[in-house]
Order: sequence, then C-alpha cells, then structure tokens
Amino acid sequence: MIITIRGGKLTITPAIKEQIESKFRRLEKYFENPDTITAHVNIKIKNIDQIIEVTIPTNKFTVRAEESHNDLYAAIDIVIDKIERQIRKNKTKIKNKYKSVENLDFNFLLETEEETEEEQIVKRKDMEMKPMDEEEALIQAELLGHDFFIFKNLNEECISVLYKRKAGNFGIINVK
Repeated sequence: MIITIRGGKLTITPAIKEQIESKFRRLEKYFENPDTITAHVNIKIKNIDQIIEVTIPTNKFTVRAEESHNDLYAAIDIVIDKIERQIRKNKTKIKNKYKSVENLDFNFLLETEEETEEEQIVKRKDMEMKPMDEEEALIQAELLGHDFFIFKNLNEECISVLYKRKAGNFGIINVK
C-alpha cells in the first residue's frame, strides 16, 4: 500500500512514519492488489488534540475515517481499527451488490468474522419540499433540532443539503 502522509503544523518524524506504515500493513489483506492502493493520511494539531484523517480511494468506493486524541499514536491505532471495522462490516454488502463487477479492489476471499448487527432502514418519511433560501433553511433546521436539512434552494435553483459540521458551523451541499 502506498501511503502519503501530510502534517499540518507538525513535522512527520521517521518514528511517526514507521508507526503509520506498520499499522497500515494490517489493512493490506483486505485489498486484492494493495500495491496499487494509495492511502492519504493527514495529521493536524488542534489545541492539545492530534487529529488523523485517513482516506483510501478505490475504483468504486472511498474508505474514510478520522480520529482525534491527545496522543498521536493512540489516534493512529483507533483510526486503523475504524477503517478495518468499516471494511469488514461492508464486505458482504459490497460483494452481494457488485457480483458482476470486476476489479473492485477488495479481497472477498478473505475470511473474517461477520458482523452480527445488520443495518436496515427502520423509518421512512415522506414530506413536501417547499422552496426557500439558505437562511430560512438554517432557521428550519435549528427549530427542528436536526443536524441536517434538505430543501429546494431558491438561490441556486437546485436541491440542497444543509448540514452541521463538527466545528458547530454549517455547510451546504448542492445537488444539480
């Protein structure tokens, strides 16, 4: 696996690089050709927290995880565990959905313990979407107490998703 490491406000020492590379070797068994997979690792510092973001793009999917901890080495361990859990959890779903698609980059022959908890849709809701501007959508989301709100955007003339970011501010995704 090819690993690109970037450090914001942090110098990547040989010890940090070796720790990341050794932990990522655990993930190679989940990919058919790990030598062709590139993992992007971004390490940032915010106050006393060390934040590690990992993104692994494949042909059809992107695996991503982020972890924040005051100890960088603990954050590395936790983020690797998260990615491994994501791959194991979704392996069967991906295999069943894309039976006929070749070269998904995942190694489906690898036997791992199956996750017993099956995700399913437990609620479905139909609602009418009235056109509104972004400010009204923000008010609506806050009144409902939701972390996201979908609306017909008057200004952009498209469907938009207003979502609350980790920092507490909001972002908008426009679907055109």
